[in-house]
Amino acid sequence: MRRLLLFISMLLPLCAAAQYKNPLYSDLTESDVVREMKEDVGYLASAALEGRAAGSEGELEAARYMYSRFEASGVDLLYGADGDLFGIKREVDGDTLRSRNVAAFITGYDKKLKDKYIVVCARLDNMGTSIVNVNGEQVRRTYYGANGNASGLALLLQLAGKLETNKVLLKRSVILLASGASLNDCAGSWYFLNRSFGAVGDIDAAVELNMLGTASGGFYAYTASNADLNKVVTAMSSTLQPLHPELVNMEPCPSDHRMFYDKKIPSVMFTTGMYPEYNTEKDTPSVLEYDSMERELEYIYNFIVELANGPKPDFDPSEAAKELYLTGRSGAVPYYECDVRPTFLGSPDPAMFLKKWVYVYLKYPKQAVEQGIQGRVLVDFVIDEKGKVVNVKAVRSSHPLLEEEALRVIKASPDWKPGRVRGKKVRSEISLNVEFRLEKKK
Repeated sequence: MRRLLLFISMLLPLCAAAQYKNPLYSDLTESDVVREMKEDVGYLASAALEGRAAGSEGELEAARYMYSRFEASGVDLLYGADGDLFGIKREVDGDTLRSRNVAAFITGYDKKLKDKYIVVCARLDNMGTSIVNVNGEQVRRTYYGANGNASGLALLLQLAGKLETNKVLLKRSVILLASGASLNDCAGSWYFLNRSFGAVGDIDAAVELNMLGTASGGFYAYTASNADLNKVVTAMSSTLQPLHPELVNMEPCPSDHRMFYDKKIPSVMFTTGMYPEYNTEKDTPSVLEYDSMERELEYIYNFIVELANGPKPDFDPSEAAKELYLTGRSGAVPYYECDVRPTFLGSPDPAMFLKKWVYVYLKYPKQAVEQGIQGRVLVDFVIDEKGKVVNVKAVRSSHPLLEEEALRVIKASPDWKPGRVRGKKVRSEISLNVEFRLEKKK
């Protein structure tokens, strides 16, 4: 006999505490995660690697390190231990830029989607060169990035282990890419997309990890205003996560995501932004907040799982697409774009609606209990100018029985206080995950 438990989104298995206890998840403890990230950053940011500049011995050693760590996590490797070496001729000075990429992959379980990919990338280098004009002469200058790439690489390695351990949850396959020569016109990601990887048309989305590790100063998601990726971020804001990124319209910095945009692949960059030590002549691991990094890891992992299992996001980063998203698709403004967000029982937090209404009146379908059916239903709905809940529909559902009950409860919602834009009441759209969970009686 099962004891029935309805968990609000705040108690999803996606939350950090549950992940480490669930047998489907990694057996790493929190201290192990932090310890490993410190070791990875410590080596990748060490003076011995001399900035991991493209074509240097330091880059080669960094590539070999990434390969060995990927291999230890159990993921499959796309290239050999020295990475995928490439050379690109510079138009400015005619020199050949040499660098390398390191890539691993995790195969999805779904027969239809396993040949579709989510690419997760972090730049391998921390030092680049450029040609600048000084008093009429062309001079080669060396410049440095931030140790955000060391932290990004450390997160990439942790993601490899978590995704490999939990690959039974991934419909799509995931590619993990440490891209070389990123500070030289994103050469590594360009080479990967234009020369090395033969199934670029099957990449459904990309995630870039850049300058992470200082979330006390903010955690940001840059999507180039892509409507579908914004929707994933918004839907996750209704669940309990270790932290939530702020969607930003201004590009934090040019990086590898631009190469994916060029191929019309929807992309998101996660970053905690620049910090005072940015552009110094060496990595500065001391600025990193490893507890923040672990929370960032949990959120990004959950985000990748959402992308791997959800519908393929459309690509259209233009201003026209943004306007369509704001006013065209459902005639509604996303709730987070409202100047004054819609509120339920005085709270603008969608989790309050789940807690105070949905999970109070939700009835687990008897047939679903008997058959052991559980899962989640992603529901879109609109709060009109009068505060009424309309246009309720299921975007994704684990089972028709669960979908029917989730829709029933949300359709019966009391009135909200409508959102406002520039002082005017507007129709606003919200996406929420409704969770159904069963627990065996001990």
